[in-house]
Amino acid sequence: MSVAVARRDTCRLCNSEAVKLVVNLNPVPLAEKYTLSPEEARQAPKYPIDLYMCRDCSHVQLLDVINSKDLWSDYTYHSGQTQGIVNHFQEVSEKIISMYAPTAGSLVIDVGSNDGTLLRFFKNAGYRVHGIDPAKEIAAKATASGIETTPSIITKEVAKNIREKHGTASVVTAFNVYAHADNLGDMTDAIRSLLSDDGIFVFEVQYLMDIVDKVLIGTIFHEHMSHHSLKPMIRFLEAHQLELIDVERVSIQKGSIIGIAQPKGGPRKISSSVTELVKLEEERKLDQLAVMEQFNERIEQNRRIARELVKNWEQLGLTVAGYGAARSGPTLMAQFEFDKAIQFIFDDHPQKVNRFSPGNGVPVLPTSELMNKKPDIVIILAWIHARAIIEKSQEYLNAGGKFVICTPDVRVIDKDHPLT
Repeated sequence: MSVAVARRDTCRLCNSEAVKLVVNLNPVPLAEKYTLSPEEARQAPKYPIDLYMCRDCSHVQLLDVINSKDLWSDYTYHSGQTQGIVNHFQEVSEKIISMYAPTAGSLVIDVGSNDGTLLRFFKNAGYRVHGIDPAKEIAAKATASGIETTPSIITKEVAKNIREKHGTASVVTAFNVYAHADNLGDMTDAIRSLLSDDGIFVFEVQYLMDIVDKVLIGTIFHEHMSHHSLKPMIRFLEAHQLELIDVERVSIQKGSIIGIAQPKGGPRKISSSVTELVKLEEERKLDQLAVMEQFNERIEQNRRIARELVKNWEQLGLTVAGYGAARSGPTLMAQFEFDKAIQFIFDDHPQKVNRFSPGNGVPVLPTSELMNKKPDIVIILAWIHARAIIEKSQEYLNAGGKFVICTPDVRVIDKDHPLT
């Protein structure tokens, strides 16, 4: 089934036309569209995920935009299903309350609230909460669980309705969704309109420096329209009447930043953490085209390694599986041509098991089948969880099995060559 795709020709942050292709990638199908029919899955159309850099503000981004209704329908990810995310959200909520002391009983709004996991910690601490999320099925479940959620993308009109009903917010959060909007300017204006004059906007995004350093190619897919760094972010926020006052690097998603912004001219001072990280970006020349071109070359090196592996597996007639029906899966399979080799994928997600993966149409089997099938090779598609997957699969390794990891380099892991 085809979906609506738009092509923008200006930078998402500063609207400059000076955007340049820096990472050339193979098109991929939409990641979350698992089907009951292998034929339908194999016919899934593919869409570009090439990366462009703005020569004016240095923002890195996708320019090919999937219609939001198509992107978020039948969405399967739930924050509360990953204990590491739950723990992270608890820590974040406690830190916000401790450091910024929002008034007791004031309103906290989460943009891209998913199943309400983050908001539930604020609610339990005595705050009023409201979520906004475009995945209608998940939003409905969140509301039913006690976290009132507006089933929509955030717009100025949606913000106006919430403000009229609930008042302004002392805290607005946007965790791992501030990269998911094409019209980021309108989204930010809507967020600003929800904030009280002394409120704070807290956002978390994967960090471009980590993506480049660790070759996190698995994070490049249609949902992630922006790959943020600090310098263009500061300029962008100022253009929308917000100022960045604090930033922290965190390990979530293998490298992210949490930013704190306030209305321009607000009561808080700008932390040295902001100037220090900007200085590091300048030292690393993160705003230069050459850095992204070097990133592209490292991807090409991994592609060459992967092609040789696939060729060798074919010649030897080996059985190849994937592990993790993850959002990153189509990207990794398409870039490294693993989609030609993988015959089935292991995963335990109830909305994916016994369905077929988009693009190559292979079946998704429960992870309990790993030792029954005993494939010669297992490619870890859920790259974030590679270490945990390998650690819990020692029986498979001891029986002669081999894992392949894709980040930062494509390489084979077995009992004689462990993951260090």
